[in-house]
Amino acid sequence: MSPDPIRRDAVLGNPLDAPAVARLLTPGGAVEALAEVLREGLDPEDCPPRTAVPVPAGELLLMPAASASWAGVKVAGVAPGNPALGLPRITGSYLLLDGPTLRPLAVIDGAALTSLRTPAVSALAIRHLTAPGRPSRLVLFGSGPQAYGHLEAVLAVREVTEAVVVGRDQERAARLVAHARDLGVPKARTGGAEDVAEADLVVCCTTARTPLFDGRLVAPGATVVAVGSHEPDARETDSALVRRAAVYVESRAVAAREAGDLLIPEAEGAVGPGHIAGNLAELVTGRAAPPDKETPRLFKSVGMAWEDLAVAVALYRAASDGET
Repeated sequence: MSPDPIRRDAVLGNPLDAPAVARLLTPGGAVEALAEVLREGLDPEDCPPRTAVPVPAGELLLMPAASASWAGVKVAGVAPGNPALGLPRITGSYLLLDGPTLRPLAVIDGAALTSLRTPAVSALAIRHLTAPGRPSRLVLFGSGPQAYGHLEAVLAVREVTEAVVVGRDQERAARLVAHARDLGVPKARTGGAEDVAEADLVVCCTTARTPLFDGRLVAPGATVVAVGSHEPDARETDSALVRRAAVYVESRAVAAREAGDLLIPEAEGAVGPGHIAGNLAELVTGRAAPPDKETPRLFKSVGMAWEDLAVAVALYRAASDGET
């Protein structure tokens, strides 16, 4: 995140709410913001750890990050009971600061930022783990905000000819199917876990704590992305898939603390601790490469503070450009 000529003498007049976040930065723009900081040399292994505090309603998360030019912190609430009240499961705010002086620059809706950056991380991994120019058959687990965000982010980096939505709530799943059709996916429908057998790309963005499908069904060369949990005792994928797949993560250190999709198979003895093939920075810079076409690929994401900072800076730049 290199220095730039943007004025930094005042906090933006209004917080960047969800509509502003959607207006200022496309999913593709968020993907490029993440890729840029990794190409510039950011090492995800050095990112400060997330602090999680249990509270009566759920969990409070504190996620700080900084570079020479920028600093920021996200305070997020994860309230599992909120959806039943018609409220978002994830709430919070992001405070962006000037790096050299730590003066506040902008306040950004935390849920909107998360809904933009998490799919962008997945899409960046997909861009480096899948072959360009080949239309994909997508199976998408989930029907909430992250599912919508992932659909749009995947479409920003790859052509999708078929999308199958697998969700517990059939009405919500049907709405996401309609959205996929509106976005130009020729074939979109609801389906079940068995559809992973025909998929080129499987995206899991749910609140599940146990595997969503049989990993033995995943086709050779298919890519699976799992983003739904950041807890060592929760997972969306099973040990069979982890044993078969070439595994990539945002950060080895963070995966070793938080990625139940990988830690549970390790505890079961299905894989050893050295089974990770690369992190996201290594993929982006070419230090790691996808395996041969006969091997499934698994990208496990838990969410990191450097990602929030990269996308927050891109949003701030876009907002500042609009004010000049």
